[in-house]
Amino acid sequence: MITDATDATFQELVLDASHEVPVVVDFWAAWCGPCRQLGPVIEAAVTARDGAVRLVKVDTEASPRTAAAFRIQSIPAVKAFRNGKVVREFVGNQPPKAIEAFLDALIPSAAELAVASGDEVALRAAVAAEPRHLEARLALGRILLRRGANADAVEVLADAAHDAIGAGLLARAELALDPAADPEGAAALALLDDDPARAMEQLIAAITASDQPRKDRLRKVMIGIFGERGSDDELVVLYRRRLASALY
Repeated sequence: MITDATDATFQELVLDASHEVPVVVDFWAAWCGPCRQLGPVIEAAVTARDGAVRLVKVDTEASPRTAAAFRIQSIPAVKAFRNGKVVREFVGNQPPKAIEAFLDALIPSAAELAVASGDEVALRAAVAAEPRHLEARLALGRILLRRGANADAVEVLADAAHDAIGAGLLARAELALDPAADPEGAAALALLDDDPARAMEQLIAAITASDQPRKDRLRKVMIGIFGERGSDDELVVLYRRRLASALY
């Protein structure tokens, strides 16, 4: 898909649209010789990708506010947008192979699409095809944990243990697989979805009362929860301090 945008339509055609599909913007002008050389090449490459990426052309002479907003000082200038932000860019004419590589880097992989879909079958296929794709492995692990397929979750998450969130999910799967090994921790995790504050309070209590192996596993669980909720989350801020006190 190839369209023209102006100062008035840039928000809709580029920034808003980039939340649905990658949008490549070709900043050009009629007087620019390299622009005339680049234009047909990038247009053909985008067309060949059959809607996986969109091309929007912005005439810098006709749209000075947009050109100024993105600090266009030399043309042709090409910027790629995803989720309203510039994620890749280049300036000047480029050979066709470089343009092909530029566009291909914008198109989500099968694993990325599987993560976005949340479909277990697609995620299993993605993990099989790209075993090192961490987000696909984590997404599949979460699904397996939610439906109680704990042995499968342990198998999937074992190769994600190098990541803090992955290690936390793996520890949760191991605990769910053998709750008798740590009944207090298992009981706390059972509350996590419905009452995360109470769950973390009970995890702190379990850590305080645990021996070192159990303490280490519950520490991984909590650090993984912190990673999933984000560093600015109020519960994370509170319980990160509580965890440090419980451990040391």
